Amino acid sequence: FHLLGPKTLLGHAIHLSHRECEVIAETRSVAVFCPTSNLFIGSGLFDYDRLHKHGVRIAAATDVGGGTSYSMLRTMDEGYKVLQLRGQRLTPLRSFYHMTLGNARAMSLDDQIGALKPGNAADIVVLNSRATPQMALRMETVEQLSTELFLLLTCGDDRAVAETYVAGRPLKSALAG
Repeated sequence: FHLLGPKTLLGHAIHLSHRECEVIAETRSVAVFCPTSNLFIGSGLFDYDRLHKHGVRIAAATDVGGGTSYSMLRTMDEGYKVLQLRGQRLTPLRSFYHMTLGNARAMSLDDQIGALKPGNAADIVVLNSRATPQMALRMETVEQLSTELFLLLTCGDDRAVAETYVAGRPLKSALAG
C-alpha cells in the first residue's frame, strides 16, 4: 500500500517485532521516541539500541496527549531515564541532536531548520545554564560541553530559556513586553 516512507513518523514504536523494525528501516520511516507519554501511561520502554542497530531513523517528541510536558528539555531528560532503565545510554549530545537537526531530518526539513548554517531559518532557543541558583552552583564545576548540556537536560526548565527566535525574530522578549 506504500503507506511507509521517509516522511512517515511512527509515534512511540515500543512494541515492534523484528520484521516491523526491518520494514521501518527499509522504508526509511521514522520511529518517534515519546518518553513522557510512555512513562505516564506505563505503556512500555523505547528500545533505542535495538532500533538503532536495525538502522531505523529515530526522532523525539513530547506527545502531550498522553505525556506531561511540551518541554524538549524535560522530554529528553525523561528519555535519558527510560534508556537507563533499559541499560542503554543517551548522551547529552545525542539528546540535543534529536532536539535540533535530528528532528528536522525526521521531518525532511533539515534544508530549512535544525542547524546554524547559511540559508537556514534562524529558529533558535538560547539557553542559560545558570538560570537557577542550583544550576549556577553546579556550573561552577562544569568543565566540558557535554556536562553543561547534561545539566541543562536534568535541571533546565522554562526558566533556562533566555530567548526564543523564530526566523531570526525574538519572540520571548517581545511577548514579555
